[in-house]
This record gives sequence, structure tokens and C-alpha cells, in this order.
Amino acid sequence: MIKYLKYKPSGIEWIGEIPEHWRITKLKNYFSVSSGDFSPMVENKDSGFPIYGGNGFRGFSENFNTEGRMILIGRVGAQCGNVRIADGRFWVSEHALKVQPKKEFSLDFFFYLLQIIDLNQFAIKTAQPLINSTIVTDRYGIIPPLYEQTAIAEYLDNKTAQIDELIAKKERLIELLEEEKTAVINEAVTGKAPITKNQTTKYKDSGIECLPAGEVGLGEIPEHWEVKKLKYVGNIVLGKMLTNNNKGNYKKRKYIRAANLEWLNVNVEDVKEMWFSDDELQKLRLKENDLLVSEGGEVGRTCIWKNEIEECYIQNSVHKITVNCQNNSYFFLYQFFLYGKKGAFDSIVNRISIAHLTGEKLKEIEFVSPPLKEQTQIVNYIEKETTRIDKTIERTKKLIKLLKEYRTALISEVVTGKIKVI
Repeated sequence: MIKYLKYKPSGIEWIGEIPEHWRITKLKNYFSVSSGDFSPMVENKDSGFPIYGGNGFRGFSENFNTEGRMILIGRVGAQCGNVRIADGRFWVSEHALKVQPKKEFSLDFFFYLLQIIDLNQFAIKTAQPLINSTIVTDRYGIIPPLYEQTAIAEYLDNKTAQIDELIAKKERLIELLEEEKTAVINEAVTGKAPITKNQTTKYKDSGIECLPAGEVGLGEIPEHWEVKKLKYVGNIVLGKMLTNNNKGNYKKRKYIRAANLEWLNVNVEDVKEMWFSDDELQKLRLKENDLLVSEGGEVGRTCIWKNEIEECYIQNSVHKITVNCQNNSYFFLYQFFLYGKKGAFDSIVNRISIAHLTGEKLKEIEFVSPPLKEQTQIVNYIEKETTRIDKTIERTKKLIKLLKEYRTALISEVVTGKIKVI
């Protein structure tokens, strides 16, 4: 790692020392910043120009109000503080800030500089985080000579492109592993995995076609397997409406809502409390191996309760399914997972403004039902195979996180002059 010969204090804590010949100044001395305009009507992208809002496209318009190359900053909401360079003809919406240089300056260098400033930390905290032009122009920036700005930007373009390509490959690997996981479950719950399949097995059409138009249903299953509606597999109960007040002899207890449901597992990091009557406590208490199904949002998202909390109940955004003793809860958990991947629930929910998977719809969904012994064998096979896949996914996610951290650190070290690239 090559360093500059001499450094000096920047006077800015997060920047630290900078090369002796570099300068520190407020960004308003080099740039003007203004808000975009109210977006025109969105049109067909084949005939229009992109509309930039936040840090990305919002749509397309036949009109444009900007042409050239410009830095844009997300102004409000989830995109607040995000930075992007736009090029060509485009419309800048009211959700973005336009950054234009007053003096000769490398836009590419400034693009990297804004990333390490992290503008979102200075956002005004209202209903949504908000950044205005003053917040940007009042920040201090590092100003190397123009030739170094250009060299730094070229160096980072090259290095970050290499890192981004590696991250993209790792993200694609995760997609392939997730597809493999779905394929393993699909093969297993239809009786075609090595654990159940043999040369003498006879198959029949499952008849399960509750999937979107164009999608293939479950297809064939072993001849001796049954197909049952969910109402014959277990007891289905919808949770209660949110009750914030004690209505008399009520008890305050923890409850699970749709936001806590992830595919296959429950997330109990943020569990709320509300009031329950004695009858509700008896009816809605979760028991080990209960299936939890999302009634709204991503309808059908299903996980299994593993007694993560000693005593817990459900809100009315969640269905609780207590599978009967002739069946294995995990076998049906994996069928729910497969149905979700195939888009089955989207095809059967009630849609007015928000999708809802009602109890009436849920209990009529058909599932394959092998003998209990085979269900347990299949579950053991799935867990063995998916554990292997999940471990690889987790290792890959950790590597992606490290690559992103390295990318951020590299930009910071180069832009603040800790590493010399010219």
C-alpha cells in the first residue's frame, strides 16, 4: 500500500489526516444543489426518457428536463441520501436533488466522495427522512488537484467494478442454491426423492392444479398416497384483532403478527404485546409444531413454531394450523413452501385492495398426504439436504457482506488519501 509523503490534519474527525497538498472546503464552494421537478405522467418506456427519483428510475416520460451528465441524490424516504450518476436525457423528479459543479471538478470523484460522507445521517427526521440542498452544500469535502481526482475516480471505477462483478456472481450462486433447495423439496414431497422412489413405485396424477395459469401443478405422486384438503389435516384458527386496552380481567401477553413470519422460520426479534381474554388465551396459544400462515401481505408465507417464546399467541394477520396426530407438521410446512414458490397462494386469495388468504380459502387447499411413516422419512431427507444447501448460502452471504465492507473501506481510504493511487 503506497502512501503520500506528507500529511496534515484535516480538522474533520471522520476524515483524519489528508495529503499535505489537498484542501478541505464546504461543498457549496464547488457545487450548486437544487431539487428536481414534479414528475410528468409516466409513459411507455420504449418512447420515453427515464425519470430519476431517489437514486433510481421511477418510470418514463416523453418529455425531459435535463440532458448531459449529473449527480443525483435521493431526497426523501427510503432512498434518502443515495447517490447516482445519470447520463443522457432524463427527468429529475421532486424526489431527487440535482448536483451541478460551479468549478472544474471530476463528477466521478465527487460521486465516491458523497458515498463516504453518508448524507443519510444528516437527514431531517420527520414522517420520512428528508435531505435538502443546504444539508448537502454545508458538508465539508476533500479537494485534491483535478488530475488526482480523475486518477482516483478511474482507479475506483476499476476496483469497484471487479468487486461488484464478484458480488454479482455470489448473489447468482445464492439464487441457484435457492432453486436447488426448491427442487429438493419439490422432488421429495411428490415422492420422487431417492428416499421413497424405487423401480416398482407406481404413480398417479395428483390432480392438484391450484396454481396460476401457465404453472404446472404438483404432477404425479405415488399411487398409494392420498390428496386431502387442509381442513382434514389439522385445525385452523385465525388470530384476534389488535386490542390495546384491558376490557376487564384481560391479560397482557406476547403475540405473533405477519411481520414475524419468514419462510420456514419465525422471527421473534420484535414481538409485541396486547390484551387477551381467558377464552382467547385458551384458543390462540401457540403450541410446538403449529404452522403459522400469513393471512395478508405476502399471503401464504409459512413457518413453524418451535417454542421460541414460552407463552405466545397470534394476531388476526396470522392463521394457526395444529396438524393432527396422523400427520407430520414439517411435511406440510415444506408443501406450503413449495406452493409459495410456485405462486399458488396469489392465485386463490381474495383481492380488493389488499390480498387476504381467508380461513375459508385456506381450509379448501389440497395437499398430498402419504402415510405418516413416509412423511417422517421425507422430512428427514429434506432437512439433511437443505441443511447442506443453507450452510453454503450462509457462507456465501457472509462473503458478500465482507466484499461490500471491503468496497466501502477501499473507497474511504482512497478518497481521503490514505492510499496513493497515482
